[in-house]
Amino acid sequence: MMQNILGEAVKKGLKEIYNATIESVEFQATKKDFEGDITIVVFALLRVVKGNPVEIGTKLGTYLKENVEQIADFNVVKGFLNLVISDFYFLENFNTIYSTKNFGFIPANPNEKAVMVEYSSPNTNKPLHLGHIRNNLLGYSVAKIIEASGKKVYKTQIINDRGIHICKSMLAWQRFGNGETPENTGLKGDKLVGNYYVKFDQEYKAEIAQLIKNGKTEEEAKNEAPILLEAKEMLLKWEAGDKSVVELWKTMNQWVYAGFDETYKELGVDFDKNYYESNTYLLGKDIVSEGLKNGIFYKKEDGSVWIDLTDEGLDEKIVLRADGTAVYMTQDIGTAIERFKDYDLDELVYTVGNEQDYHFKVLFLILDKLGFSWAKHCYHLSYGMVDLPSGKMKSREGTVVDADDLMEEMTKTAKAISQELGKLEGYSEKEKAILYKTIGLGALKYYILKVDPKKRILFNPEESVDFAGNTGPFIQYTYARIQSILRKATFDYTQEISELKLHEKERSIIKQLELFPETIQLAAKNHSPALVANYTYDLVKEYNSFYQTIPILGCEHEQEKILRIQISEKVAEVLKSAFYLLGIQVPKRM
Repeated sequence: MMQNILGEAVKKGLKEIYNATIESVEFQATKKDFEGDITIVVFALLRVVKGNPVEIGTKLGTYLKENVEQIADFNVVKGFLNLVISDFYFLENFNTIYSTKNFGFIPANPNEKAVMVEYSSPNTNKPLHLGHIRNNLLGYSVAKIIEASGKKVYKTQIINDRGIHICKSMLAWQRFGNGETPENTGLKGDKLVGNYYVKFDQEYKAEIAQLIKNGKTEEEAKNEAPILLEAKEMLLKWEAGDKSVVELWKTMNQWVYAGFDETYKELGVDFDKNYYESNTYLLGKDIVSEGLKNGIFYKKEDGSVWIDLTDEGLDEKIVLRADGTAVYMTQDIGTAIERFKDYDLDELVYTVGNEQDYHFKVLFLILDKLGFSWAKHCYHLSYGMVDLPSGKMKSREGTVVDADDLMEEMTKTAKAISQELGKLEGYSEKEKAILYKTIGLGALKYYILKVDPKKRILFNPEESVDFAGNTGPFIQYTYARIQSILRKATFDYTQEISELKLHEKERSIIKQLELFPETIQLAAKNHSPALVANYTYDLVKEYNSFYQTIPILGCEHEQEKILRIQISEKVAEVLKSAFYLLGIQVPKRM
């Protein structure tokens, strides 16, 4: 790494010239207005060397030019020493990049612990919506990036397949379903079940209105509505193992799972392991009993069990109800412990919206107090909500932005814009359909993933399918353009180029390629696909500037032509790799 070489040389130079010792050297990229590739901040050296920054920079620049073979020249602007790196160094570096398969990716060390990434984790009473799309894309991409950074990764979800909300769909289907199934209606199973969740809410509201009319208060009406009491009764029967209730539950859940699988396949995400709330909801109860004995938890007069976190700036949190039933926190404690037992994990990442920030602070703190050293390796990948221009989504009223509908809409939008641009001569209908889907889903995924996870997104479908600017289709188009160049390069361009005067555009693009491995590491460390997404945009901008400024296939100098084809090929490879980390496909033609 150039900075390591220079860092050591600067330390040595300061010792020889000024008999001064410095621990670290501050580097930055040279500003576009000045000649140079890397800049040393001389002001930072004034801690150990007293004097004029320009004079210090000039002496140090002279020393580096004479003693570091990679430095071709230098200039000093105020307190900044701009270093020009030799063409030989750039070519040598590019040759290494060009010959490296899966450049930027590090194979996982089988002896190291793994990382588990949880995402999606839906309820089985309704289809996936736009919020789930951000969740799935984030979790899946983070898993891929961590894997590329050199770790073994397990992708997982916990399916919330039990509880009162599930019973609401079951009861409504029982009452109003008339034997409807996905087979006899042609509806996806998750949609069918979701319709009955909405139906329950409509009936519940109607009963509340009637009870209020009969003289009940709103609160009384909400608690005494017969349909809700019946749903609660159904949950008790399920927990008691009532055969007919459990059978209905299994049947309706299978409808939903089949529907989810279709959506996941379309979205291009998958899982290595599913956990089910019906299997995990009792986990954690024994741990709470143990913690009660050890004084970590305490019991209130009504018999409920709590933890007091006021000393840590949080509040008191219930971990077991008075009737001995588990709450979400109890289950999450048990599931976390189970996961660390099931797998040899170094980190557990929860991809969950920012409305649960407090919940995870409490969960990690409880696990820490219970004595689990790995609690410090649990991470909440908190993300902001997604809105459409029409406003926030609401699921109970049935006005949810459905994930399947949105993906279909994206494909249609891509089709309309592609037809408008009129660049698809010679494509079969099948090829066109595949391309529209690749562009539409690429647009959706890139638009969501280019934003820092913590920020809220206003998702604009039309804007996302723009073929210019920081969008998925713009990057896909550049990849397809390079494939067209490579198809026309019918000569052997595999020869290694070791001596050549480089054009500034070639140097810029090689510098950008050099950043890919550290971008992956940084994105993995920060759990942020946005860093990879925006890296691809920067690379594409550099390549398009290169493409527009200097000839590639029309080059008269044979070695220049070979190098420029090689640069083009590697840029396309890196774009494909980066998009793979974002779960996006790239088309060979567009």
